[in-house]
This record gives sequence, C-alpha cells and structure tokens, in this order.
Amino acid sequence: MSMSVGSSSGEELDTMATINTTPLVDVMLVLLIIFLITIPVITKQVPLVLPKAVNIPTQTKPENITIAINTEGNVFWNGKLIPNTAALLSLVEAEAVKKPQPEIHIRADKDTRYEAVGRTIFTVQRGGVVKVGFLTEPDRGTRAAAR
Repeated sequence: MSMSVGSSSGEELDTMATINTTPLVDVMLVLLIIFLITIPVITKQVPLVLPKAVNIPTQTKPENITIAINTEGNVFWNGKLIPNTAALLSLVEAEAVKKPQPEIHIRADKDTRYEAVGRTIFTVQRGGVVKVGFLTEPDRGTRAAAR
C-alpha cells in the first residue's frame, strides 16, 4: 500500500474541504451494538410474583344501603325520596350505631351536579358511617373487547 504525501515538484496539494464521516459512523455503530448487548445484562429486576386482579361485581347484601341522586339533586334512600338533609342525617345516624356498620353505596346520575353529591357525602360522613362506595355502570365496550 502506498501513500502520496506531496508532489515531487514541491507544490502543496489543495486541501480537502469535505469531512470523512465513515470512521464516525463506524464508531457509533460499534457503540450502539455494545449498548444493545449490555443493557439487558445490566438491568436487574427484583423477582416478584404479582397478584392477579379480578374485577368482581359488587354483591348487594340486604344490609347495604343505596343512596341514589337524580339530575335534579333529589336524594333517595333505598328508593324512597328523602325530603331534606336533616332527614338523611337522622337515617344515617340510625344506621351508624349498628354493629357491624352497613355499607352505603351512592349512585348518582352522570348529569348530577357535584354539589348534590358532595352534600350527600358530607351528610353521610357527619352521620358516622365509615364505609361509603360509589356505584357505576361498567363500560360495556371495553369489557366486550377484552373477551
């Protein structure tokens, strides 16, 4: 292999104006391959057995109480209209002293104002019931697609 360093007449050659990127690309590809090989080896995870999650529909027990709130903000205790917040509070207080305490499930229309739902939750909290849940309709499209 030979290399030309200059002309025999002593004249300088024109300087090269382009950058040779071939060595740069070669080095970058080698580094990429090294990283792709070593990253799975470096990453260590703690071996865990994660619990399996199953969405079980709520079992309605006879002692569960359902409070429904319609779009106008009217509150229903197991299907019966409650005239005001004081009446709701007295019903909740009567249930709060039972052992074991019943669960209160709140169902609200999707167009119900949050004010009515918040007022109901506050009344249940003041009444002393600890277990409060919200009932919703399952998304039929997602469940069908998952099967």
